[in-house]
Amino acid sequence: MKKFLHEGPCPIRDILSRLGDKWSLLVLVALSANGTLRFGELQKAIGDISQRMLAVTLRSLEADGLVVRKMYPEVPPRVEYNLSQSGHTLLPHLDNLVKWAVENMQDIESARQRYGDKEAQG
Repeated sequence: MKKFLHEGPCPIRDILSRLGDKWSLLVLVALSANGTLRFGELQKAIGDISQRMLAVTLRSLEADGLVVRKMYPEVPPRVEYNLSQSGHTLLPHLDNLVKWAVENMQDIESARQRYGDKEAQG
């Protein structure tokens, strides 16, 4: 039996907990699809994310080295976000996950419905 015990932090749990939140993957996919974006443009690209959650998510992704924040000394200040080199290396994996999700969502929804029906019957 293979075990996934690690001394110190587990890289699988660490990355999944970071990317498995509600917004991180959407931010990364939006930057991938659109390239460099300003904060407001990124918020519009995602749609239903609040300013606060976008700021928190961007800080986390920047801390992980997946997103680069560039501030221009202008009045008013201009801030742009884009994917880092590490963020770009993550994209093929995200693209596969997004493709899989789109291709399998109907089957997953059907399975959930069947499961819910079975649970309701007792």
